[in-house]
Amino acid sequence: MLHKSNIVDIAEKSGFSITTVSRVLNGKADKYRISKTTQQKIKTTAKELNYVPNEFAQNLRTGKSKTIALIVPSLKNPFFAEIASVINLEARKSDFITLIGDSNDSITIEKEEVKQLSSRSIGGMIIVPCGKEYNHLLNLKEKGLPIVCIDRYFVDQDICYVSSDNYNGAYSATKYLIEQGHTNIACIQGLKDSVPNIERVKGFKDALNDNGISSYSVTGDAFSEQNGYLETKLLLHNDQKPTAIFAFSNTIAMGVIKALKEENIHIPDEISLITFDDNPYLDYIEPPLTRISQPIEEICKIAVKILISKIQDDDTTPKKVLLKTNLIIKDSVKSLKSN
Repeated sequence: MLHKSNIVDIAEKSGFSITTVSRVLNGKADKYRISKTTQQKIKTTAKELNYVPNEFAQNLRTGKSKTIALIVPSLKNPFFAEIASVINLEARKSDFITLIGDSNDSITIEKEEVKQLSSRSIGGMIIVPCGKEYNHLLNLKEKGLPIVCIDRYFVDQDICYVSSDNYNGAYSATKYLIEQGHTNIACIQGLKDSVPNIERVKGFKDALNDNGISSYSVTGDAFSEQNGYLETKLLLHNDQKPTAIFAFSNTIAMGVIKALKEENIHIPDEISLITFDDNPYLDYIEPPLTRISQPIEEICKIAVKILISKIQDDDTTPKKVLLKTNLIIKDSVKSLKSN
């Protein structure tokens, strides 16, 4: 069995007392006026012995865990996979580790993931909630566990969140389509009960209404490729096909593209396409997709910063942050102005 180094081993090899080693490794060297030379020698010895701190013991001493939980709707979705990657990286910068759960966009699974992960020794939780249920999260918060919602959130609840300004993002995308001469625009939405989807539908409808367009289509019920595929197939069988489709996520857009290809309909010559979300692979699709970009990296960094401040400093101030989106114009929208 592999021997796991401890502070006794470090004390023996470095020549310092167990007390001195313990104080250095627990960040209390300056408090006890231990010299920088001694600190460096102990840390070097610990590294040579591949010493890994006992997190459980540290938690008992400090009352603070250096582990956070993250729950996302689907790690298969590139958007949520990127969120998980950035959060894990940001947490590691502050010496936190991340336990990741996947709810499969099911509230039943989400509740079980929350239950299982919160039973571990975690200091806090970041979650992309599935829908409109939140009592299981409020119960944890009331028990003292810091929680931050990311991307999806609850407007009227006292739970911190960091997300994009979905309303203005959808408004600007729709306005751009209208500016290019499109009036028959179909919107394929995602999860109906999620706040980002609700805000995007509002932005879509308001942009149309503000420009005197009262006839439009809003269909769909999931942020999935299958949803985009099925809804596009149905749209193509309408008497009057849309001149443009607004997909509320990259995964929905992939389904749209698949359906259009099967029907031999070309983008943007026959139907224009614009999507919400950004990812480098969108530039390698033919044609590259015009889209609304969300500042995922900034969202994740702010969420981690808020959570760690609540864990370490017992910050109880509710933080609710919405970040600006950006319209990236590529080649998937055709101008109908001259037609």
